[in-house]
Amino acid sequence: MSLNKNNFLVYFSLLSCTAFWSQEGSKLKKDSILTENLDEVVVTATRTIRQLSSLPLPVTLIPKKQLQESGVTRLNEILNEQTGIIMTPDATIGGGEGVQIQGIASDYVLVLIDGVPVVGRSSGNLDLSRFAIGNIQQIEVVKGPSSSLFGSEALGGVINIITEKPKSEQVHGQISHRVASFNNQNTAFSLNQKKKKIGYSLFADRLSTDGYDLAPDLAGQTINPSFNYTFNGRLFYEVAPKLNIFGSGRYFLQEFDVSPNVSEENDLNLQVRIDHNPTEKTNLHYELYFTKYTTTEQSLDPITNESLFENDFDQTLLRPEIRFNHAFTTSSTLTLGAGYNFEHLERSLFAGEVSFESQYAFAQYDFKPIEALNIIAGGRFDHHSEYNSQFSPKISARYQLSKNLALKGSVGTGFKAPDFRQLYLDFTNVSGGGYSVFGKEVESAGIQRLLENGEIANLQVDVADLGANLKAESSIGYNVGATFNKGKLSSEINLFRNDFKNLIDTRILASKTNGQNVFGYLNREKVYTQGLELEVRYKAVENLKLSTGYQLLYAFDKNRKNAIANGEVFARNPQTLETVRLTNSDYFGLENRSRHTFNFKAFYEIPEWNANANIRVTYRSRFGLTDRNGNDVLDEFDDSFVKGYALVNLAFGKTFFEHYRLQAGANNLLNFKGSNPLATQDSELLINPGIQLFMRLNFQF
Repeated sequence: MSLNKNNFLVYFSLLSCTAFWSQEGSKLKKDSILTENLDEVVVTATRTIRQLSSLPLPVTLIPKKQLQESGVTRLNEILNEQTGIIMTPDATIGGGEGVQIQGIASDYVLVLIDGVPVVGRSSGNLDLSRFAIGNIQQIEVVKGPSSSLFGSEALGGVINIITEKPKSEQVHGQISHRVASFNNQNTAFSLNQKKKKIGYSLFADRLSTDGYDLAPDLAGQTINPSFNYTFNGRLFYEVAPKLNIFGSGRYFLQEFDVSPNVSEENDLNLQVRIDHNPTEKTNLHYELYFTKYTTTEQSLDPITNESLFENDFDQTLLRPEIRFNHAFTTSSTLTLGAGYNFEHLERSLFAGEVSFESQYAFAQYDFKPIEALNIIAGGRFDHHSEYNSQFSPKISARYQLSKNLALKGSVGTGFKAPDFRQLYLDFTNVSGGGYSVFGKEVESAGIQRLLENGEIANLQVDVADLGANLKAESSIGYNVGATFNKGKLSSEINLFRNDFKNLIDTRILASKTNGQNVFGYLNREKVYTQGLELEVRYKAVENLKLSTGYQLLYAFDKNRKNAIANGEVFARNPQTLETVRLTNSDYFGLENRSRHTFNFKAFYEIPEWNANANIRVTYRSRFGLTDRNGNDVLDEFDDSFVKGYALVNLAFGKTFFEHYRLQAGANNLLNFKGSNPLATQDSELLINPGIQLFMRLNFQF
């Protein structure tokens, strides 16, 4: 099945014409799908405006108020406090975190800003700490496969960062400064106004830190001192009552102090969108998006100042897209869309430049066959210049059993081929402590080079297994759950299962003499993650809101599980030194997955003091980092487990003289540091740098 460029352009043109020539028909009363001024509305799950409580999909909404009162400044910090979402060190221990949703690694979680994708997975994970949240209106997280709307990178879910939109004719803004442990200094400024037909918003953020050290016994520092800047400008213009233009530009710059070495990161995002509403029932969005992400790393000889190593990464993405929504009735909406991706990657760690292009089209029908039942069915077709064409369908439904109780479920499929990073990456992060990541095509040569240089302390894999071909991945995901809302109590339970074939996952190939690790990629022949998520929210008294969340997760390699059941897998008992045949109870599961995670939040308003306070607790049960006994299974006899731990965060804020607000708090109040079991002999490697105290002063005008 294929789609050439000419056919795609014809389709794109026909879609535009169809939208403009739509008949208006009878007048339509606006419902929750078409109304923007409702509480807790989301756009990511269906690419239309929907009320959160009416969605048949598992969605987490993080509002602006929670962001402000928590005292956090970066995206990764707030995500780590949400049910079913874990920040993990995946492929970048000591050099950044990735987000894990329903046990699915960060490679399969798509990150958007105002609905458009960000790029820059230069070292494995998309570093979410580079996203400041000072001008964010809300964060939406859709769990489970979303390929039917967003493509193959959304197998595990979608995170959409939605920035603020100006509303007042008066000039509004704020300036704040936050001081925290490790000499963490964060200054932010925002300004916005909407006057008649024009609205604008400006945002600037500067963050600097002295970094921290997770390996105190080794020379150097795990996380080096750094500073970064974020600039964001947005413009809204109402050309006519039914025609609006939106433009946005964002620029991020980060530099690490690794003198005499050079480490710099740049991220540019440009977006232009035209919103056209030819009728009360029809709206169109014409969008052009460009993003460019670059990193420059250079290691210099401290004596001669000559270049010893260079790592330049330059990725660009150009994407035009058109979307069309038409509401036939108050309870049925058709969404169509089409677009084109052109991506170019130039990297010094690759043999040469690589480019690819793809065309895609998607359709979705959101309707109610009966009053109590809402069904959303859709699919997306992707044609790629490098891989086979793919079709990704999805269907979800929600049934209102009673006034307080509703059932919901969804099933969707997805596809992801090995990317160029997973095949050709040959990377050592000098600024992040010296860990290495090798693509499948180069891992054998990379390990051999490190062995010859005497940089390998322990090899975790058989040399004969290095360099085997990676296969493309496919998946199908299921979510079934229920919601209950009555008075002060609201709760939601969701059971999920994600079945992968040929899942590409990270693994540790070796431990290095500097305390870091060497990572590679492998196919898990058949892998599944399954479990349940439970969230309960309760308004105990007028000004006190309580919430708690729990995830139970099982993540297994089916082939290894079958081999264990057949008695084919053995391990040495470290206590008796006897070789034993493993049973299924000995098989822990996939690396870096905790069986249990838990969170608790309490937010308390104190109106008479014009103040608020909150405490947030997250718990992660033990998890294993890698197979250490050579049987290709993470089992109970491995010595790579990190013990379970809890992080306690709290914040207190008070407003003075109407415009001034002082906030103080502590992250990791119990000063948990932990111990990484992969540390080399006679050395220590920490999990967390310890308690982080902060204070922030904010002036709002």
